[in-house]
Amino acid sequence: MSHWAEIDNTNTVIRVLVGDNNLPDEGEAFMNALGGTWIKTSYNGNIRYNYAGAGYKYDEVNDAFIAPQPTCGHPELTLNTATYRWECDNAEHDIEL
Repeated sequence: MSHWAEIDNTNTVIRVLVGDNNLPDEGEAFMNALGGTWIKTSYNGNIRYNYAGAGYKYDEVNDAFIAPQPTCGHPELTLNTATYRWECDNAEHDIEL
């Protein structure tokens, strides 16, 4: 199986669908036939850092899917640019993604 994220004109993920790995293009032609803009995503993080989900943003410059920023309000909350995941430097805080 291959997984594909459809993004809107603001690079926000609308949905994620499964493609057929038995096809040479892993289902890319089928996704493109649906219309819209489709970008491959991966459960294991081998491409684009994170598995895309509805509401994630696609960062074209860094070729990464980024989860919505948690609404915890912690000032220590930052986006780790090595993993493109939200982190909090304060060990007392839990981040719910």
